[in-house]
Amino acid sequence: MSNHSPEGMPAILVPVQELESREARLDPFPWFSTMRKASPVRYDATRHSWDVFCYDEVLAVLKDHDTFSSVRPKLGPRLLGSVIGEDPPKHQQLRNIVSRAFTPKTVADLEPRIKAIITDLIDQAIEEHGHFDFVAKIAVPLPVIVIAELLGVPIDDRPLFKHWSDVIAKGATENSMSGLATLMSEKTQAKEELDSYFLHILNERRVDPKEDLISHLVQAEVNGEHLRDEDLLEFCILLLAAGNETTTNLLTNTVRRYCEDPSLQVYLREHLEAIDVATEESLRFYSPIQATNRYATKDVQLGGHIIHEGDQVVVWIGSANRDEQQFVAADTFVMDRHPNKHIAFGHGIHFCLGAPLARLEAHVALPAILERMYAMHFEMDGTLQPIPSSLVYGTSQMEIAYRLPS
Repeated sequence: MSNHSPEGMPAILVPVQELESREARLDPFPWFSTMRKASPVRYDATRHSWDVFCYDEVLAVLKDHDTFSSVRPKLGPRLLGSVIGEDPPKHQQLRNIVSRAFTPKTVADLEPRIKAIITDLIDQAIEEHGHFDFVAKIAVPLPVIVIAELLGVPIDDRPLFKHWSDVIAKGATENSMSGLATLMSEKTQAKEELDSYFLHILNERRVDPKEDLISHLVQAEVNGEHLRDEDLLEFCILLLAAGNETTTNLLTNTVRRYCEDPSLQVYLREHLEAIDVATEESLRFYSPIQATNRYATKDVQLGGHIIHEGDQVVVWIGSANRDEQQFVAADTFVMDRHPNKHIAFGHGIHFCLGAPLARLEAHVALPAILERMYAMHFEMDGTLQPIPSSLVYGTSQMEIAYRLPS
């Protein structure tokens, strides 16, 4: 094993020094640009990790699951589910089970319910007299409600869902061992609470199955055997995190872009058929997932460097999606960009299972928002509060003002 291998928790949880300030978290793209030119592949001794910044190299890592494994070292509680943390063949067996919840027909059948939810949320938000926190009132509750209903979670427990999801996605706020220890303590507690919560529901569904995803998971079999409680619990946690955080940030980042460019709002309101293509550009321009990690299974050369067996490799999706060698005018939001080969949802065998659902929620919600709220803009300077994580990209608060259609 290489002496680069991490000796504590996975290094991606350690803050990246260049992204510690509020300004850098809101706008990491100048740093990405600098790294693509100066150090497209680098080793960060502080974090015991390799960083990869350019599109071609990021894509190569994501595509090659034999060399760059998703199996994390067992250095603490597993927080992101067995599908993410497995390689073939088990990965495919488990993915086949959970993918039943995201078939084209299953996802399409959710559209009327999503329309009803977003209508109710907008009705509640616009009662606040011309301004509100978009994150709290719309971007957070919509995907939480949708995934909770899919899983079969009681309505009263949705606030718990959001809290647990936030903790799972949270990054350290200080670059120190004490800060990391505090973070891991919070994550461990959240994992224990989630396990206890879902284990209770799993046992209920074994006795009294419902028409929900947890019941289907309980009844599913791999090679003639039912899934272990460990796998079932990780499935539930994966769906909670993946079905919530990415969509929240997709909606927030897209409406942020609307507020930054009023002409975009006007055009899309008059050309609703163009919204989906513009949303794909939002996924590229403000990627909800900025980075993910892999572990080298053998010594391998990448970008002129030798990465040793066991080393962690962090691929910066947010940087790859701004790579000038892949995208013309990469730092410009091109509403009708085509082709748009962004990798906001990843690539290869670990391509985001929830991508169709996230796209559907955006497809339904964004036209409703544009039709109900005109001239959206930020309520005040400094309204954007970045999420304290280098893994995900979004804001935890975004006060917007608007006017009603005349």
